[in-house]
Amino acid sequence: MRLDKGVKITSFLSQAAALYRRALRGSRRDRSTAAGRFITRTYRNHAGSRRYKTYIPAVYEGQALPLVVMLHGCKQTPDDFAAGTRMNELAEERGFLVVYPAQSAMANVSRCWNWFKAAHQQRDEGEPSVIAGITRKVIARYNADARRVHVVGLSAGGAMASIMARMYPELYASAGVHSGLPYASASDAYSALAAMRGRTAPAPVPLVPTIVFHGDRDTTVHPSNGEKVIAAAQLQPDAVEKGETGGRAYTRTTHRGDARAVMEHWLVHGAGHAWSGGSTQGSYADPEGPDATREILRFFRIL
Repeated sequence: MRLDKGVKITSFLSQAAALYRRALRGSRRDRSTAAGRFITRTYRNHAGSRRYKTYIPAVYEGQALPLVVMLHGCKQTPDDFAAGTRMNELAEERGFLVVYPAQSAMANVSRCWNWFKAAHQQRDEGEPSVIAGITRKVIARYNADARRVHVVGLSAGGAMASIMARMYPELYASAGVHSGLPYASASDAYSALAAMRGRTAPAPVPLVPTIVFHGDRDTTVHPSNGEKVIAAAQLQPDAVEKGETGGRAYTRTTHRGDARAVMEHWLVHGAGHAWSGGSTQGSYADPEGPDATREILRFFRIL
């Protein structure tokens, strides 16, 4: 009788252990499939090659999703930029694709996009041709909605986003420029330093809906550059809003050229050269202030 009882207890424990192992395997599968995939590939064309990473949300099953092209700043990588902006988290939450072209140390020792060189300010030449090629490759590979493709950049990436919006208005529906500079604001390293100090005048450019974020305490790229990105569109201000969120005050100015706000400028008071409302898991990210990621996606009509 005692032996039977012991056998029953042993059998029960074995069954319980088996159930636990199955549940654990199931939970591991859930964790692996609950989030999307972050895939690395390489693109090559006549101007050279660059690696890029694409975030594919778990909801993706071949449907035409919006695409956001993210251009990192100097000394950053796609993973670092994704962590600081939390863009992949929002992509998972809202269901859109994100691609991060990666600048190489061979092209620039600090991994800055070469926005300040004339060779990289032309359509279908230099780095713009590579970034555009990566964009088109991702659109084709994942059946992205070609009408909802947007480009965003921080610092040197923001300056390159200005170039991409200017050179490829048929490819990008909207642009986001964070702590960046206007199109063709420099032609070499010397003029780049002058531009970063605010010593340039913007040239008029065709209108591409653009949202700008800039900290008024930015000592790397002078805050006037954010104003110049907007001024290049030659639109009159439509509305000015002052507020506070995330521990920082801000001034938001909108400019309208039609029924919607086609230009939006956020000046974040007290902020430096960092992504507003970002995560400290990444570099050049300020956890305080308006959430630039959400506001940019709202402007793109993804949120």
